Amino acid sequence: MTSSHAFIVVTGGHGLIHSVDNRDMRLEKGMIVFVPAGLSIVIEGSTELQYYRLELMVAEVKEDTASRLSITGKPMHQEPPAFISDSDRLPFIELNYSPWSSCLTSLEQIMRGQTAHDWLDQWEIQLRFQEWFRVLLRQNDPEIKSPADRARLQSSIRYIREHYDQPITVDELAAEVRLSRSSYTRQFKRITGKLPLDYVNAVRLERSKLLLQLTDDRLHDIAQNVGFNNEYYFGRRFKQYTGVSPGLYRRHHRQEARVFAPYLEDFVLALGIKPILQTSHCSWGRQQYLGLEDVPEFDVTQLDARFNETNIPEFIMLNNGYQRWNLERFEQVAPTFYMEHQGEEWRSILKSTADVLGKVNRVQNVIDAYEDKAVEAKGQLARYMRGQTVAFLRISATEITLYGNQYGYVGPVLYQDLGLTPHFRVQQWANQSRRISIGLEQLCQLEADHLFITFDTMDSAHPGEERKLLERDEWKRLPAVKSGHVYEVDFMTWMNYGVISHGKKIDDILRFMA
Repeated sequence: MTSSHAFIVVTGGHGLIHSVDNRDMRLEKGMIVFVPAGLSIVIEGSTELQYYRLELMVAEVKEDTASRLSITGKPMHQEPPAFISDSDRLPFIELNYSPWSSCLTSLEQIMRGQTAHDWLDQWEIQLRFQEWFRVLLRQNDPEIKSPADRARLQSSIRYIREHYDQPITVDELAAEVRLSRSSYTRQFKRITGKLPLDYVNAVRLERSKLLLQLTDDRLHDIAQNVGFNNEYYFGRRFKQYTGVSPGLYRRHHRQEARVFAPYLEDFVLALGIKPILQTSHCSWGRQQYLGLEDVPEFDVTQLDARFNETNIPEFIMLNNGYQRWNLERFEQVAPTFYMEHQGEEWRSILKSTADVLGKVNRVQNVIDAYEDKAVEAKGQLARYMRGQTVAFLRISATEITLYGNQYGYVGPVLYQDLGLTPHFRVQQWANQSRRISIGLEQLCQLEADHLFITFDTMDSAHPGEERKLLERDEWKRLPAVKSGHVYEVDFMTWMNYGVISHGKKIDDILRFMA
């Protein structure tokens, strides 16, 4: 029995949700189902079924006897959201959130914050939920005035999911729900974030991925089974959608590939695959934190470097820095996958890597292990830090670089995952930037209680030149220097986005500060 209004957000697998009056709704990945208060439900699913359940509460903020704000709540029974119609007639309401990746990111952040004890952290989680809820309401209410129109459009989406293997046209879909083609297309995109035919193809391609993994069917047969009448067109759309061909996708799910993934080795290794080469740099060296001592090095700064006969890859993965190293020249050597996600989206990078390498079943365990580690570390640090401020500097022979609190290699880990407090100059100078260059005058204003530093040898004319800043009076007068709260960390470990890298950042922080 649902004691309050609730949302079921399906993140994996499939199943059914049953109401007491035997009205059912199919559950699939990507669905959001609203369940009104007071309804008896049963959720059934395969072992792969995964979902969030969010209950709506009325929050009350008050000051308690300890003069600290507290948040209490009670179930919401009245004043349901605007998209709810007659619950007796329609017990479940399917909603949409676009883009789906943004929905998952918000829910992951909310979930990670559930163990927060500090009232400011609790309030931040409330704000994140309010923003998620606001987007959900806006995407499922405005511009679709009639509840009947909304229901018909949701029915159209269900039709696509159930009949993707049949010929489908936009004109037929629009006519079925009694809307003009232009109105149907506009409202469909508002709900799903995709044009109707793009949505149809996405459903077909997700199904084809499953068939490629689980069957030995010919590509022609798979194309026909999911609704493509042309194998060539299927192959082209599949590569556009996943980044690899259907045949290569299947092969990676059957056997481990020999992978070359410059500066993406962290993600590959986290999924249990050892790359055949590891990236090195003439000034920075290799990523020693990965422990790949027995893997040959490939120096990306040698712009004409080639593979030798013993380490020719079968598959190449490149991030958005490939042009800097002239790595696109290897497209003729092996199938090449280009990672389009930004570094801060490391979960998306990990999921894309797992998808093209056939390791999807490992992704959630890797993410969960990191998040459990971050939550535990955050609790330890909260007891020790008590509002003390932190900043991170990258120091070279020619430049002092301050990293921001929202983006970059370190900000999301230090200030978001671990909840450390950035010095106000970090927020003032680099709030919307990954990093900024600062001079000695600005350095003197960086009066953080704790400083993490790493040294970049790129511009050093001789060994140790990057450390000359430590001899200056401006440096010695900093509060963190005087109190002995300056911590030097490994350059390659901290100048990476991977989940292994982030985990080792947490280890370093706990070693120094907790």
